Amino acid sequence: MSVINDIENQITKLINGLSYDVEHVVLKPSSRPDLGDYQINEAMMLGKKYHKLPRDIATEISDLLSKSDNFVNVNIAGPGFINITFSDKFLINSLNKIAKLKENNIDYPEKRKILIDYGGANVAKELHVGHLRSANIGEALKRLSKLLKNTVIGDVHLGDWGLPLGLVLKQIKEEQPNLIYFDETYKGPYPNVSPVTPKDLARIYPLASKKKSEDPDYLADAQEITNKIQTGVPGYRALWKHVVETSKADIKEVYDELNTNFDLWLGESDAAVSVPKVVDIFKKKDIAKLDDGALIVDVKKENDKIEIPPILLVKSNGTAGYQTTEIATLYNRMCDYDLTDVWYLTDSRQSLHFLQSFRAAKMSDIVPADVNLEHLPFGTINGKDGKPFKTRDGNVMSLRNLIDIVYQATLKKMNKDIVGKNDLEKTARVIAIDSIKYADLLPFRTTDYIFEPEKFSDLEGKTAPYILYSTIRVRSLLNKARENNINFSEYVNLTTETEKQIIIKLLDLPKVLLNSYNSRSLNDVSEYIYNVISLYNKFYSENKILSCDDENTRKSWLFISNVVYNVNMLLLDVMGLSVPEKM
Repeated sequence: MSVINDIENQITKLINGLSYDVEHVVLKPSSRPDLGDYQINEAMMLGKKYHKLPRDIATEISDLLSKSDNFVNVNIAGPGFINITFSDKFLINSLNKIAKLKENNIDYPEKRKILIDYGGANVAKELHVGHLRSANIGEALKRLSKLLKNTVIGDVHLGDWGLPLGLVLKQIKEEQPNLIYFDETYKGPYPNVSPVTPKDLARIYPLASKKKSEDPDYLADAQEITNKIQTGVPGYRALWKHVVETSKADIKEVYDELNTNFDLWLGESDAAVSVPKVVDIFKKKDIAKLDDGALIVDVKKENDKIEIPPILLVKSNGTAGYQTTEIATLYNRMCDYDLTDVWYLTDSRQSLHFLQSFRAAKMSDIVPADVNLEHLPFGTINGKDGKPFKTRDGNVMSLRNLIDIVYQATLKKMNKDIVGKNDLEKTARVIAIDSIKYADLLPFRTTDYIFEPEKFSDLEGKTAPYILYSTIRVRSLLNKARENNINFSEYVNLTTETEKQIIIKLLDLPKVLLNSYNSRSLNDVSEYIYNVISLYNKFYSENKILSCDDENTRKSWLFISNVVYNVNMLLLDVMGLSVPEKM
């Protein structure tokens, strides 16, 4: 239990001891810092409940709080707002306590078993700018959820089934018609080496996509090939596997650079085997009906404010609908894992798809009623014109190009005399990735933001380089103290106002973590780490820490520096950011 939660419980017990019934007191940062560190507003609610003046109730509570050596300057403002200021003794003890054990500054929610679907990359296509947010936010939510002691499974959920793959194989057939894969009389074995490279695929898919829009016969051939892949025609299935594995290796390379890691590398194809089972479940429950040759499921509700179309379970040509594959994926997940939650990270354009899929999955009991299904949409990355960020020729920006733009901006600002010529490019790459990730996590998840490489890589302001540089400086300070055998094993003296502000900010960490977890967005964590390090930098500039003459003060200053460093490293890891040795 965190220090703040423990204090809230003590105050709750104190108020209940006055014969007032309150479930849990919440300390809120004071709206008037000149009056106190925190504010207690429960007297307002209790006054209404017990038909008494809130100020009279506040007086009863504040009289008891004033007797505790945890508080100084307990006062009442307005009609009954209680302001409290923590005593130096309390703050000193609290800092020592949270430094000893991470759990002393974290509050844990009810444990859940969560599967997060946060990749969504499409096989045979280059990862583009839109894939950054799902991977980055999803990875951070996974790490945060694990920190809060949940069991979490991350699934890349590749788009590896359907017409896009049929189009790719169609174009390969156009260019290399003599490949053995297209000879349906051939029984194998097939080559172990793929006939296409990632570079080939980056060219082939856009070309095939363009052709299918212009040539109905080309599209018809691609649809036929798609059917051959899905029905298991050996040569087509073998070539499909090559394309998938070639693309998967390329996709993984980019995700690795983004420090995004998945527990499962499953795709839509892995759910294909369960589609007939899912269709049969809907039929047996009599919630699917024929409509113009197709099998549909009506998922609308009486109180819907918008039109919710039925899901297309089976198309008139006998193939599964898009939502059917989604529900089959859920079916597999329910069978394979004892889940309490499934979260999906995609852009907001898929909101209707998930609403339909979730309703159908619950109606059919494929997903139990008590399992929480959430679609977590996110905003877009825009250019300075406010429109989705693209290349100069108007095409969708690839994720590799996006990274390279920030890398080049970062490289220009690097000091090779500090970093070293040999480590210059490697360090610039780390900082560039961190800059992109931090800028992406800073706004609330659903907020659009403007992509500004020069700003992201700046050493000043709310940026990753500012936080990284500050963290490296604290680490250097602590290393110098260790090299000189300077003891900082305990916090003894609280001597400055800035120290006090840092400690209070550090005690806010549990609420920040829970707020981010509950909102499924890392913006609170991103803001918090910036605020902590900014306060520390103020403290650092105000005091000569290593050369301080008073031993206890120097020990305390180094101790608080170490706590700030450890909190920084914890949160940087949650956000998936890496700290270079020098910069």
